[in-house]
Amino acid sequence: MRDFYAPPSSPPLDQAHGLRRMFAAQRGHVLALVANPHVAFGGVVLDRLAQRLAASGREVLVVDAGPGAPAPHELARLELAAGIERLAPCVSYLPARGLPLAFVDTRGSAEGFVDAVRDAAPQADVLIVHADASELSRVMARRTMRPLLLGADHPESIKHAYAAAKLLARRNGLATFDLLLVAAAHSPRAASIAASLAACLDDFLQALLCGWARLDPAEDPAADDAALERLLAAQLALASSALPRAPAAALAAAWS
Repeated sequence: MRDFYAPPSSPPLDQAHGLRRMFAAQRGHVLALVANPHVAFGGVVLDRLAQRLAASGREVLVVDAGPGAPAPHELARLELAAGIERLAPCVSYLPARGLPLAFVDTRGSAEGFVDAVRDAAPQADVLIVHADASELSRVMARRTMRPLLLGADHPESIKHAYAAAKLLARRNGLATFDLLLVAAAHSPRAASIAASLAACLDDFLQALLCGWARLDPAEDPAADDAALERLLAAQLALASSALPRAPAAALAAAWS
């Protein structure tokens, strides 16, 4: 079992070259993973998701801007590519705690951060952007996303997941979410937890929980999990292009 929060064992990648800016907007998918401090084994969860996506031959970059992420490489604030670490075939990792703040514009949006990451890693087919809800709302301000909420089989984690959904619904106008439940393989509460969260999203936010899957950190990573595969396939099916620009007045209201 590998944990992304363990010390790196390989040097950062070199800066990418070529016509990367020309094609940055056309490349790859962005999976928005909402950080949750009440969910344990966060590094293992990131690793499992990345490995699942990489198993199909996709090049995956985990952009970890969560509050518990390691500090970024000292040169990453000058050149993001300097902070990217190769962890496994088809899997790279960018410790990015605090980095999106450098891209915040006068309207409070940090959407340029994703474009900068794509420039730094043009080979990446999938970006997993892991951050708390307020950070994601800035980074993904005008991009298509269905946030992947994190939860566990205890109440505080689900309360936090709901609060994150509420913030993203209010700031970004989102009405669909997915759930990744970190729980034991035979947890008797998993289905009822997902159903309860779905009901709360519908009743109070008029939002839909489109899908959910369980992930057991202690389970064999190679074990077949059809629900998780379906969830990731649905995420990848979403468009990752920028949304139409909102009027300035609407953006100002969103960040107030």
